[in-house]
Amino acid sequence: MSKQFTVQEVATHNKESDAWVIIDGEVFNVTDFAAMHPGGELLLLQYAGKDVTEEFYGLHRQEVLDKYRKKLKVGDIAGSTRKVLQSGGVVSKVPYAEPSFFQGFKSPYYTDSHAKFRTAVRKFYHEEIYDEAKSLETLEKVPPVELYQKLGAAGILAARLGPGAHMKGFPQLGGIDPANFDYFHELIAHQEHGRMGLPGIADGLGAGHVIGLPPIMNFGPAWMKEKVMPEVLRGDKRICLAITEPTAGSDVAGLLTSAKKTPDGKFFIVNGVKKWITNGVFADYFTTAVRTEKGISVLLIPRTEGVSTKLIRTSYSPAAGTSLVIFENVKVPVENLIGTEGHGFQVIMFNFNHERWAIVASVVSGARLVVEESLKWAHQRKVFGKRLIDQPVIRFKLANMIAQVEAVENWLENITFQMTKMSYKEQSAKLAGPIALLKLQSTRVAGYVADESCQILGGRAITKTGMGSVIESWQRSYKFGAILGGSEEIMADLGVRQLMKDFPNAKL
Repeated sequence: MSKQFTVQEVATHNKESDAWVIIDGEVFNVTDFAAMHPGGELLLLQYAGKDVTEEFYGLHRQEVLDKYRKKLKVGDIAGSTRKVLQSGGVVSKVPYAEPSFFQGFKSPYYTDSHAKFRTAVRKFYHEEIYDEAKSLETLEKVPPVELYQKLGAAGILAARLGPGAHMKGFPQLGGIDPANFDYFHELIAHQEHGRMGLPGIADGLGAGHVIGLPPIMNFGPAWMKEKVMPEVLRGDKRICLAITEPTAGSDVAGLLTSAKKTPDGKFFIVNGVKKWITNGVFADYFTTAVRTEKGISVLLIPRTEGVSTKLIRTSYSPAAGTSLVIFENVKVPVENLIGTEGHGFQVIMFNFNHERWAIVASVVSGARLVVEESLKWAHQRKVFGKRLIDQPVIRFKLANMIAQVEAVENWLENITFQMTKMSYKEQSAKLAGPIALLKLQSTRVAGYVADESCQILGGRAITKTGMGSVIESWQRSYKFGAILGGSEEIMADLGVRQLMKDFPNAKL
């Protein structure tokens, strides 16, 4: 039990040489820390001996207190209880901060197994991943292989690829039996990953394997499944998907990277350039779309002689490892062909539904986190003698943010349910249109949430550190979801074209 003090006792520690403060019932000795205070020594010392709970939470995030508690805390106020909700690593109690089932509502989709999984994954990210991830995001450094291995050992890398035989040997957090793992468990894994509020490092920690490994899972030869898949799922090796080129984005059929067979037919010689390849900077394997004499094909190219990568700086942190990938006379064994030569388009398209669904999961989770941040700020920030939440215009903004996020979340859950009841082939046939339209709507909602949250947090929303850091990173990076995996325009067109295929002979 910590040492107990009265408010009167703390009040005597009110000098430059002996400065204590009270924050939410906890007592901190800030005497030596004052000189290091980012806001200046005098600003902190003027509060010496006082309860500064309101002032602290008006200027600092809770994580600042968590960071310095062990070093500066000397005790507690006798008889006091913590009044500020501690939210790190636990399912939030803030209304609409979680999908409704996880806040006590009924659901036809989720079970106790999903609740245990979310609780365990949330705790794991908070205790094992977040601090290092935030440091990498800030320092603009790519993730070390050791961090990947930590995710691999926890089963997260396997979980983000959905249910299947690949889950065997990867015990899941929360004691979930891999045999009972379903798409809602995977949905949770994507959502918790995106909920870090660190978009660059979030993509740096596995965006490549989520889209680069499925072609091997579904079309790769036996040796590739036996060797490469375990390496990647353990986190020992990293993989990325290399399709986009400087002159070919959504127009996959227009790619120019060539793969010509050697006279003996044993190798492909690959030449070409890929651009905006997430995780390309540090990837060990490149699942690569090429053009052979038989048409579009897919090759697994290891990082070898003739392969070079260069960092591309984008709107979010370089921790994502976004890169230019250059292939110069790269010698690739024909055994590295994924699927059948000339049928690469099928390999590429087969996973697009899953990729887009995973992007939606991350986008909706991020938008919900921004709603939570905005709600917290509106309740603690005072302007003109009132809390922001007491202003009707702010409540109107929050109402629309909440309504739009809840709408896309419910659509996402419905589509996820369909995935649990359909074969992969049936999903490809029936869900391409709905998922495309959901991705369109989700990224539109993301933009609305970004805009309104910026207005609520003001200058803090355009400041990389401090109270608005989550909103700042969101408004700077939400467009990634609107472009990667297919632009909004392509999604809209695909969604309507898909319904045209089965349109009945209906007339007005």
